Amino acid sequence: MLRGRGRRAREAHAATDEDPLDAAQERRVRAVLALGGVPQADLPDGVQQVRLRLLERAASGREAPRDVSAWAAVVASNLAMDWHRAKRRQERLGERLTALRQPTEQPSGEDSSVLSVAVAQGLDELPDAQRQVVVLRFYADLPVRSIAEQLGVPEGTVKSRLHTAVRALRARLHEDEVV
Repeated sequence: MLRGRGRRAREAHAATDEDPLDAAQERRVRAVLALGGVPQADLPDGVQQVRLRLLERAASGREAPRDVSAWAAVVASNLAMDWHRAKRRQERLGERLTALRQPTEQPSGEDSSVLSVAVAQGLDELPDAQRQVVVLRFYADLPVRSIAEQLGVPEGTVKSRLHTAVRALRARLHEDEVV
């Protein structure tokens, strides 16, 4: 039984010897990962994880997703959420070990604007489910229907999460006197 699966996986890979993600899809995946808090140095690994999951899906004999781009963006969003959770666990551990550590680091470089920094910090403070739909809707540019299908939740839930998240981000920007 395992031999058959391995052979099918090799055959599927041989039949599709091309990259499962085109350049536009890869850019979208990178953007979703970056906006989800994944550092620049880890983006190539995240893109490879998305590729791997797409190839594993094909090798297991399941159909390719109807919209590979949307599917890849959702997988990237999930990976970013996983990375973000791990980062939070590490930060809590660090805070326990030393009280001298700064809770957040300010991005360096003259090119980062005050607004983009404030939005990024606001995104970090959102609950995972809200941050995920904001990133998928506004940064991956997926329609509400596609987000709902990919996440397996009703469209109303996606709309509600978006509304709540946008309201929280707006309040955060006003508190910080950015807008």
